[in-house]
Amino acid sequence: MIGDKKVLFSGMQATGNLTLGNYLGALMNWVKLSDEYECFYSVVDMHSITVRQDPAELRARARKLLMLYIAAGLDPEKNCIYFQSHVSGHAELAWILNCFTYMGELSRMTQFKDKSAKHADNINAGLFTYPVLMAADILLYQADVVPVGIDQMQHLELTRDIAQRFNGIYGDVFTVPEPYIGKVGAKIMSLQDPSKKMSKSDENPNASIYLMDDPDTIMRKFKRAVTDSLGAVRYNEEEQPGICNLIDIYVACTGKTREETVAEFDGKGYGDFKTAVGESVVERLRPLQERVADLAKNKDYVDRIIKENAEKAQYASSKTLRKVQKKVGFPEKIR
Repeated sequence: MIGDKKVLFSGMQATGNLTLGNYLGALMNWVKLSDEYECFYSVVDMHSITVRQDPAELRARARKLLMLYIAAGLDPEKNCIYFQSHVSGHAELAWILNCFTYMGELSRMTQFKDKSAKHADNINAGLFTYPVLMAADILLYQADVVPVGIDQMQHLELTRDIAQRFNGIYGDVFTVPEPYIGKVGAKIMSLQDPSKKMSKSDENPNASIYLMDDPDTIMRKFKRAVTDSLGAVRYNEEEQPGICNLIDIYVACTGKTREETVAEFDGKGYGDFKTAVGESVVERLRPLQERVADLAKNKDYVDRIIKENAEKAQYASSKTLRKVQKKVGFPEKIR
């Protein structure tokens, strides 16, 4: 806890392009949480290199992601928005926590199994110990809460286990984080396969709306969105998953309810509905895209944010790191 506020940590990888699902499901919630919590929002670029990256592309994507955080409404004066790789404590604490994490625990991580299957030619140690770095990310700032999706819940449980194990040996060192259970952001599904979440790594370019897609591209993707043969705009998850997904997108972008949306399009065809959903997304993303364009022109401002927030994160993390180093027996630095 910092002052009167509990601490919240979250981050996104600087790989792929953020989707409408990332925005409506996570980023919009982050903005709401920034009043209630002391927030650390990281661009987790160190996690990104478990898969081979083009260096210039990774740097560009990381900067773009940081600008998207700001453009989405995260105030960099109020929130600590920073690059993970700019704070050495993440790697230093991860090494120490590696020594308090068991091979069996890591081998049970489903994401390791999934990613190993996808990248069979590059099953590296970083991919295996990825959850320990994630634990370090969280514990470094003594985070009280972490907003996580179901796919990351297993990693948070491991983080809690590591923190409790360390505390059991050395006393009350780490805050044991809780998952953030609040108003869930909209769960946005693929436009081409509504049984799957919209993903920035989907191989089908028509399946996802990317935050920087231009209006024509957005409209074209919605016109190609999978629906059904029933021909009525209703919220029926079993029979009409594609239409339900479009309703949820429309609701998230307009602020209307599902019931109001169904009533609005009663008697209208899918073509009209898809057009309206596409237009609502275009309007929702327009100010974000304009803000990103402004930030891209204002290099000095973005550079200042990067520098100041890295210093803020370094300062906030150093107290925990020094305490941990002392507990495990590392010699104190002579200052």
